Amino acid sequence: MRHPIFLALLILSFAHLSKPTTSVVAAERPNFIFIYTDDQRWDALGCVQREQGDQARFPWLQSPNLDRLASEGIRFRNAFVVTALCAPSRAAFLTGRYGHLNGIIDNHSPFNENSVTHASLMRAAGYQTAYIGKWHMGSQNGQRPGFDFSASFIGQGVYFDCPMEVNGVKTESKGWVDDVSTDYAIDFITKSKDKPFSLVLGYKTCHGPFTPPPRTESLYTDAEARAVPNLSKTAIYRQNAAAQNPTKPSAAPSQPGKTNLGMFRGLHAIDENVGKLLTTLDQLGLTENTVVVYSSDNGYYLGEHGLGDKRSAYEESMRVPMLIRYPKLIKPNRTIDEMVLNIDLAPTWLELAGLPVPAEMQGRSWKPLLSETESDKPWRQSFLYNYFLERGFQVPTIAAVRTTSAKLVKYPGHEEWTEMFDLQKDPYEINNIYNDPNHLELRKKLEAEYEQQVAATGYRIPDFADEKKPAAPVVSSGPREFINGVVLKYRFTKDEGQRTLDESPFKNHGRVVGTKLSVGQKGKAARQFDGKGHIEVPLSSSLDPSRTPFSITASIMAEADGIILARGGQSLGYALHIADGKPTFAYRTLSGITTIASPKACIGEWTTVKARVSDKKTLLLEVNGQQVAEAPLKDLIPRNPNDGLQIGADLGSFVLGEERPSFRGLMENVSMQMGKE
Repeated sequence: MRHPIFLALLILSFAHLSKPTTSVVAAERPNFIFIYTDDQRWDALGCVQREQGDQARFPWLQSPNLDRLASEGIRFRNAFVVTALCAPSRAAFLTGRYGHLNGIIDNHSPFNENSVTHASLMRAAGYQTAYIGKWHMGSQNGQRPGFDFSASFIGQGVYFDCPMEVNGVKTESKGWVDDVSTDYAIDFITKSKDKPFSLVLGYKTCHGPFTPPPRTESLYTDAEARAVPNLSKTAIYRQNAAAQNPTKPSAAPSQPGKTNLGMFRGLHAIDENVGKLLTTLDQLGLTENTVVVYSSDNGYYLGEHGLGDKRSAYEESMRVPMLIRYPKLIKPNRTIDEMVLNIDLAPTWLELAGLPVPAEMQGRSWKPLLSETESDKPWRQSFLYNYFLERGFQVPTIAAVRTTSAKLVKYPGHEEWTEMFDLQKDPYEINNIYNDPNHLELRKKLEAEYEQQVAATGYRIPDFADEKKPAAPVVSSGPREFINGVVLKYRFTKDEGQRTLDESPFKNHGRVVGTKLSVGQKGKAARQFDGKGHIEVPLSSSLDPSRTPFSITASIMAEADGIILARGGQSLGYALHIADGKPTFAYRTLSGITTIASPKACIGEWTTVKARVSDKKTLLLEVNGQQVAEAPLKDLIPRNPNDGLQIGADLGSFVLGEERPSFRGLMENVSMQMGKE
């Protein structure tokens, strides 16, 4: 919508009367900014930790700018996503609809460019629209649909020097990717200050490999997480696997334990960037009339129910932070306990913008909650949660109903796994009372509510779900040049500050996080790992393990169990590690995980470990030059894994299915060779 010339003249005429200037246009229609992170838990906010007091799991967590946003607006204490997975949640925020209706139920499908979204409707109504940062709808590229401007990247991108696509044109960038995205966002806001605008800013943080910028990578030193009761409660759909491969819980319920500090260090940098955005609004005089929402695409397990990652229907996965500030309408420093959903964002924005909300949108506008006005329609008392099985992952199809006080979780095809929890008495979801005769009335009520929600949402397992498709041929990384030779060689002899130099021709130099140079055997250079640090190796085509034999060699002196080297996650990847004191190698493909281990322990002794995937589809393990284990493979890794490569840790979605300790001890060298030996 073009604004009359006289409005522009008024803006210019009165610009000198106040600093900063509030535009006439801004006074007419609100601006909108939606900021969301990737994989941020609902309780990963400083203000939540302080509210929880003695029950706070991360009492050391600081987020002053997000706390400011909460104190100047509303913090929803019960915010959820209807699917705890990146792309489906992102599509739900955009469309206000469930994935089985908007077409996005997994992470490998592109977003339909003809979809009706809050952006497409606001753009048609004259708003300047922008999408900046992580999009993550499969490997979709090009201009982001429904937006006038986009500065985004393909898939997961990388944390440093990430290639961006600015309106679809590849553009190099320098620095930490979420700093780069913030700069693009500030530039867009500045250029659009005299027009109504709608901006979506998607951050990569805190997705694996959980890499913060240098300025925050040393925060929270020695911080530990308070243990919670469900750390030792295995997810019901993994109990058989746990029985076959028993592991000790990471901590007893009363003891604090190690946690993923990379996640929280990255979030601190996000908090700084949010502060920059809020300052920009203040300086431009846009604060009063700009709706700012902060959230995440899903939660994240940190050991609860024996899990990492997300996807399933326990609280840590489906609950997210949700903050909203709009000074023109919202009184400051409020908390709201009504349940709100990611599908609510689109109808909320449209109503606040004065635009009609399409009947097809399944979410509900928050406007009555924001303005504290009476509504003739009671707020929701329940909602449907769902997840559809993705091939290569360990989480089955799930459909659940969550009410204000209880939850019923169904696993279609596995009725024996059905769960029911009284969330008021059992907030950690430890006691499954579905078959308890003392709770038949609650079961009856939840079953009826489940059926009502299924009907209301049109829930079904769509034909485009992985489980309804015929087994697809193996998808490869596509054409690439296969390498025969050393692609990584770290000897730590010529390291430069926080950079480990790769002596191979491919120069895969690593970024050192929390390890220090030391001395190994016979005065050789070594790296000292204390169980908290690691080396982050940037991804490159030379490190692509798909469809090819390769080997990894490391000379170590381990003090305890821990990860030597890991790449990939719960769908594809590999991990060389020490388990029960023994060198162990795990290789995960579409058909599952294959693990081999040495029969002898190596703790406290200098050991050279070599893991090899041979050209005959055989997994081999050598210790000090002697072959100690082998196993046949059904298939090879078919494509380059999304998750990164770390030495000394596994910081992605965990190749082994759950978090394992980081390495503690010395490493003299680490090398990797591609191709036949």
